[in-house]
Amino acid sequence: MNVMTRQCLSRRISTLDKLKCELSAWEMERNRDTAKIQWHFQTGDAREKLISLYPTLSSVTF
Repeated sequence: MNVMTRQCLSRRISTLDKLKCELSAWEMERNRDTAKIQWHFQTGDAREKLISLYPTLSSVTF
């Protein structure tokens, strides 16, 4: 979404039809160029940044 916002939606678009047309053209260009997402998180970084998604398990003794 951030890429789309920066490349396509960085300006006011007057009508919904024009917005649909702009987004469709942007999508076709991205697909044609086979644009890739570059993930920069290592596992440790992700665990720190996304702590709510990685619950901490406590050790349980029986």
